Amino acid sequence: MFGMRMVLSTFFAALALGAPTEAPKPQPLLPDSLIVTYYGNPLSKRMGILGEIAPQKMMDRLAEEAARWKQADPSSKVRPGLELVAVVASDKPGRDGLYRTRMDSELVDRVIGWARKRKWLSILDVQVGRGKVIDEIEFLRPWLEKPDVHLALDPEFDMKKGLRPGQRIGSSDAEDVNIAIIKLAELVEKKGLPPKLLLVHRFTDDMLKRYDKIRLDPRVQVVIVMDGYGAPASKRHIYRREITREPVEHAGIKLFYKNDRPMMSTKQVLGLEPKPRVIIYQ
Repeated sequence: MFGMRMVLSTFFAALALGAPTEAPKPQPLLPDSLIVTYYGNPLSKRMGILGEIAPQKMMDRLAEEAARWKQADPSSKVRPGLELVAVVASDKPGRDGLYRTRMDSELVDRVIGWARKRKWLSILDVQVGRGKVIDEIEFLRPWLEKPDVHLALDPEFDMKKGLRPGQRIGSSDAEDVNIAIIKLAELVEKKGLPPKLLLVHRFTDDMLKRYDKIRLDPRVQVVIVMDGYGAPASKRHIYRREITREPVEHAGIKLFYKNDRPMMSTKQVLGLEPKPRVIIYQ
């Protein structure tokens, strides 16, 4: 009897040792990271720093900016990234009449490849024109299925009222953001990915309607980015109005090399409330 107990004890101990352990859950980037990105498109010198200078020089410059932010905010893990405008608004209707142009796969792969060589993040920005957010996410799905690729929406170019991009500032509704959250959450669940970033650019009240109806999901980290340019006092005013007064989840700010005169210092940016977790240079 004693021998049988020993055999059973050894058997169950072996089972316990061999039992599979649950894999650790992928960790979110925020709030522990400070994400510092360059924005633009390699096909245009007017859209942002990402396309204004040669790729190697551009990435070296971003690495230097990231080092400055690390010095300014040593408690955060600084994560550089490239924000490519992958769906570009146009003042021409195009073949489908949607006033937007999707970048070809070669260009998207090229920019993501630049980021991956340095183990940086990639963010694919959508200027939807007269299209639909859900359709553009489907177009970007092959890249968004990767753990290092995230999404941004630019309501300035969301032209629901039938106008052409550039005629006036566009507008997105909470439901557009919710659709993006749902689709990204589905990708995270299906592919076992870490939580996705969803950046939403904003610099006027009407650019994001019904902000309080945005339905948050732990699989998607929503960052409202203050996208206005100008002197520090003006930017602080817009930040308080569009970010502090109407909080969603996380906050970010865009800095303009050409239009911010002078550009806010790292100390001024980090002193904003709430503290930005995403810094975008255009």
